Amino acid sequence: MQETVARAASRAIPFDTAKLDRLMEAAGLDVLIATSKHNVQYLLGAERAIFFDYMDALGVSRYLPVLVYAKGAPEKSIYVGHRLETHQRTVAPPWVPLVRTESNGSMDAVQRASQLIRQAGVPWKRVGVEMPFMPMDAGKALADALPGAELGDAVLVLERLRAVKSGEELAKLKTASELVIASMLAVICGHGRGTTKQQLSDALRLAEVNRGLTFEYCLLACGSSHNRAPSSQRWGQGEVLSLDSGGNYLGYIGDVARMAVLGEPDAELKDYLAEIEAVQQAAFAAVRPGAMGGDIYVAAERQLAQITQRDCTDFLAHGMGLVSHEAPRLTATGPVPYDDSDARRPLEAGMVISIETTMKHPKRGFIKLEDTVAVTDSGYQIFGEAGRGWNLGRNAAA
Repeated sequence: MQETVARAASRAIPFDTAKLDRLMEAAGLDVLIATSKHNVQYLLGAERAIFFDYMDALGVSRYLPVLVYAKGAPEKSIYVGHRLETHQRTVAPPWVPLVRTESNGSMDAVQRASQLIRQAGVPWKRVGVEMPFMPMDAGKALADALPGAELGDAVLVLERLRAVKSGEELAKLKTASELVIASMLAVICGHGRGTTKQQLSDALRLAEVNRGLTFEYCLLACGSSHNRAPSSQRWGQGEVLSLDSGGNYLGYIGDVARMAVLGEPDAELKDYLAEIEAVQQAAFAAVRPGAMGGDIYVAAERQLAQITQRDCTDFLAHGMGLVSHEAPRLTATGPVPYDDSDARRPLEAGMVISIETTMKHPKRGFIKLEDTVAVTDSGYQIFGEAGRGWNLGRNAAA
């Protein structure tokens, strides 16, 4: 069995420990155990395990990184990783004082972490875990290893910790958004009549990868159809094309949507996209530090009431970062179920919000704009403003 013990106390801790301590105190937690890849990446301040970036399953178990943080005692933090992480963590040691890369699956990772918690001598009566990211076998092993411990959900604690992004995080989100847009525009101008949705999706995947992104998904619709799955449907002359894609840059998501048409857009299409743009701009104008998160919806709904296609147009705003739909959470009636606690909280500089307006027109098809917006000290900044109008397919540009 391979094992690494790395001590890197000289490295700066990449998150605000005082803030995390306050959040843990408010939630009644002594110890935090993170097991999701995104939160482990955030707390560790290091790249995800290379071997497990795309998948978790291995043999009869799964990869389960375990990072332990004791309230008020960052010097007693622990990281238990898979044995295949040994070389990676040796090349770039994380800040965590004790790093053990010797696990093979979920149960032994949690068992080793529990043993090290006991050896560290920290209080562990109230233990916070990520309930949606703790397998049943690992959860049982944790309860058996720490008898009498009260296990609570720490997902919201970690989400609030990540809600305000650092300058480095903002730069990654900006890069991700701009590269996704650049990829979309390249695909649009390089393809034309007769191209299938599957071919367009495949081309976008390559375009994003060639620009240094990890391709996550492509939702696309063309013609009058609202179906956004890749398929054999072909893009025809005069038809609209909607591209909505997520590209991942070093763990941070660029999630934007842009429109294209094969041929010159007619007056009706220009009007419809202008109506969507007006809703987007109204929502942008409500983004500023100190404003209530719900003000974004108030502004958007006010503008929605004025457009001609109100009955088939929807608005959505949600937080962005390592996870899509993370804090700030602004609506309790959107497509992803959660509460709207941030609607009643002031926005803070460093928060990042995806703002999207979607028109599902019965004849002209799926028309949408989606933008990533950061709250700044003086207002807001859009991460990637290119291609906001009707972009022309290859036949139109020839």
